[in-house]
Amino acid sequence: MASLTGWWKQRYHWGLFAALACLSLAAVGDAQRRTQPVVSGGDRNGVPEWSINPAFQKDVFTFVRIKYNSFRRWGRWSTDYPDSDLNFSYRLQQLTSLKVDPNGRILELTDPALFDYPFIYIIEPGELEFEQEEIVALRRYLLNGGFLMVDDFWGEAEYENLYYQMKLVFPDREPSELPLEHPIFHCVYDLPEKPQIPSIGVAQAYQGTGRTWEREDAREPHYKGIFDDKGRMMVMICHNTDLGDGWEREGDDPYYFREFSEKRAYPLGINIVFYAMTH
Repeated sequence: MASLTGWWKQRYHWGLFAALACLSLAAVGDAQRRTQPVVSGGDRNGVPEWSINPAFQKDVFTFVRIKYNSFRRWGRWSTDYPDSDLNFSYRLQQLTSLKVDPNGRILELTDPALFDYPFIYIIEPGELEFEQEEIVALRRYLLNGGFLMVDDFWGEAEYENLYYQMKLVFPDREPSELPLEHPIFHCVYDLPEKPQIPSIGVAQAYQGTGRTWEREDAREPHYKGIFDDKGRMMVMICHNTDLGDGWEREGDDPYYFREFSEKRAYPLGINIVFYAMTH
């Protein structure tokens, strides 16, 4: 199996760099201010659709969601789907010059097609349980240049479960906290803090109070990375925060869109994709 680092990363490094280099932070911010919430309805729940040039179908960015098993509640892998994936893909297409697949994909870690995509996403891993075949496949994928984003899990118990599962993948590697100075918080959008994005229900319930955490042992957002031997980030762990809800629920409440989707969830999501595809 060819390394993702060689073929995919070379392609995305130049394609994404050229696409985003033409957008100054001021221009990106202006485009962001002009956005309007996507309103639900229709086959794509109101998310606009666009076409891909048939000659470049393999040159687009595809948002890939991973389907996994949970030991208590089945189906946690599908949280926020499909609106989260559709909205985020649309905003990537809208706010950057990156060419994006409008539909995204759902894959299991053992699917051979996994190696066709350099970016994958796992949501709500608090009850995630890897099978042995998945452990082997994920390790191979990440060491060959793939990138995993983990999102939307809260509190110490859920983190301990993810930590245990990732230790099965990489017994000798420790997640390390990313400082605010890390480029992933500044590479496209210059974020002034590590954002905590609550679910829309929490945001509405505590509007105006400053509370953005979902439980008492989740007051502080944590962003951690797992790195390969060359220092390349393979895994981005977004703990005590919920970017997926920020993408999914952008059209449900103007306050939530303005304060969390527009200012936090989309800027950080775009930064993560840019960083992953250029490192």
